[in-house]
Amino acid sequence: MKLGEILTADSDEGFANTASSQQLSHFHLQSYLQAADTALEEAFSRALGKDPSFEKRYGKMELTDGLGKGNYRGPEPAGNEVIAWAMGVQFYGRLPATIIPEDGWYQVTVHDARGINRGDDGAVWATLNSGSGQSNEPLQFPIGLVEGAEQAADQTYRAWIRKGHCLILKPSEGGAKYAPSNVVGKDGGTVIFEGRDLEQQGYHGLHFSGITIQRIHPNGDRAVVFNNLFPGLTRKEIQEGPAKPLVEAKRLLETFAARAFRRPVSAGTLAPYEKLVAAALSSGEAFPEAMRHGYHAILCSPNFLTFVEAPGDLDDHAIASRLSYMLWKSLPDQKLRQLADQGKLRDAPIISAQIDRLLADPKSSRFIESFTNEWLELRDIDFTQPDPQRFRTFDPIVQQSMLAETRAFVAELFREDLSVTHFLQSDFAFLNTRLKEHYSIEGVDLVAGNGLAKVKLPPDARSGLLTQGAVLKVTADGSVTSPVVRGVFVNERFLGQHIDPPPPNIPAIEPDIRGAVSIREQLEKHRDSMSCASCHARIDPAGFALEEFDPVGNLREFYGRPGKSAKIDSSGTTPEGHDFRNYPEWRDLHLSQPDMLAEAFAGQLLRYGTGGEIRFSDKQAMKTISESTRIRNHGLRSLLKATLTSPPFLEK
Repeated sequence: MKLGEILTADSDEGFANTASSQQLSHFHLQSYLQAADTALEEAFSRALGKDPSFEKRYGKMELTDGLGKGNYRGPEPAGNEVIAWAMGVQFYGRLPATIIPEDGWYQVTVHDARGINRGDDGAVWATLNSGSGQSNEPLQFPIGLVEGAEQAADQTYRAWIRKGHCLILKPSEGGAKYAPSNVVGKDGGTVIFEGRDLEQQGYHGLHFSGITIQRIHPNGDRAVVFNNLFPGLTRKEIQEGPAKPLVEAKRLLETFAARAFRRPVSAGTLAPYEKLVAAALSSGEAFPEAMRHGYHAILCSPNFLTFVEAPGDLDDHAIASRLSYMLWKSLPDQKLRQLADQGKLRDAPIISAQIDRLLADPKSSRFIESFTNEWLELRDIDFTQPDPQRFRTFDPIVQQSMLAETRAFVAELFREDLSVTHFLQSDFAFLNTRLKEHYSIEGVDLVAGNGLAKVKLPPDARSGLLTQGAVLKVTADGSVTSPVVRGVFVNERFLGQHIDPPPPNIPAIEPDIRGAVSIREQLEKHRDSMSCASCHARIDPAGFALEEFDPVGNLREFYGRPGKSAKIDSSGTTPEGHDFRNYPEWRDLHLSQPDMLAEAFAGQLLRYGTGGEIRFSDKQAMKTISESTRIRNHGLRSLLKATLTSPPFLEK
């Protein structure tokens, strides 16, 4: 990663929903048309035809099908159960018997999972993925992490799985000793277990009794889907055709369009869709098919695909849409639409109450995931792969745990209205036994098998959002860290300081991946240029402070091996002239400026919630938001409410 690359990014500071970066091509339009058709195909099929269902439990016989035959990669039979071992052979862990019959959401339960030869953290960790498990389609999709503790326990997951994919389950801890596969034969061979006792030999294994896969519909059962398409009609009326088809069609179209367009629809707006349905009926098409034409046209309308917002004060329906899409990533529900119809959504107390209601709903998890993906760039966590020779204990389990840690932490700050100072220092964290071991955190009690848990941290432990592994990984690459990359990130995402792109013709710096020459030494020469010095005076301090953390989020004292690489120097001077010797001192300097942290975070919420850039005219509003939440120690929920009732959010 070159140090200049981060400075050439667009000015949206990472938010993919910024209006200025949105595009609509012919390809996008064609994709929208296809997506609408696919959604309606499934909805009509479920409402009027066969509601897809699937549930099956796979025991030892199914899970070991193919044992002794060519290209076997499954678990070892053990009595009435099976054991998945830590093996490095390609596609080990695939379970061909679990092939998924149709695209969809599934609930997967691993029964009676327990660890064999558990590690120091008291568990054996395994990844549960879906995929074809074949070399011509090697990509796998994460479903969850299986934690095999001492006591056997069922573990359940939900995931979207593609048709034709199967489950792939295997222990995958970085640094663990892999059992020899004893692969024999042609075309990749087959794993054999005869004549070996892998448990006796000390290899990690996950013992389980079976797997159950069940098709689920988390967004609504068949009755909900039917009512969304044909409210007020019976199945018989739909199949035989209502007595007054044009009258019913108009009523259904108006109801459907009002939800899709997120506001009441006028007769003029509705007229083209009525004509489309009337033409289909007159040509002899059945009532359901005629309605499908009208619904498809509605779902392809700009009124559905885009926010229609007139400049100036937003009307109540536009406010309802902003609130719902920000906190639920979906259409406003009946309560929001009702308040909008009554003209009550410009009332700050009512908006505040609705924010509480929306955050209390499980759908608010979409906001946490989407917002952290954008604000903290967690969507890019797979962009780089840490060097396995240098970071042997880093693995997919650690990475997925890091994502869960950060999202749980941010959700807790919103839920409990905790201060923005928790971005830099906190007395709690969300950890599982694998993360605790990875971070080498002492003095924290965790029970293997309980997954991610909120724990109280010792006073001297690393803490706060900024030192979490997910944040540190997305601001580094697989081999090195960069004070410039991390410095720009901290300034723009936490301190509210926009960093301009570098001047033209300024060469980027390539860090020494061996660590023989410190990045600080290279930057000193880079900063000799007057055109570079002013920006680096703002960028580098935060980046230098975070040099204490390596690309996978661990504390370090050297860039490489002690005595064979440069020593970490995390000292610096802030733009205000305050010296610091290390990250804790840099952190303490900024903990004394909570108003600045709050104002910066309000800006991030505004960018995300409005899809607009922060303008100079918005600065006073951000300052007002910060001042209004000072009495509540700048709690995140208080900041959210103040932001979503501020003029920049309620205006266009």
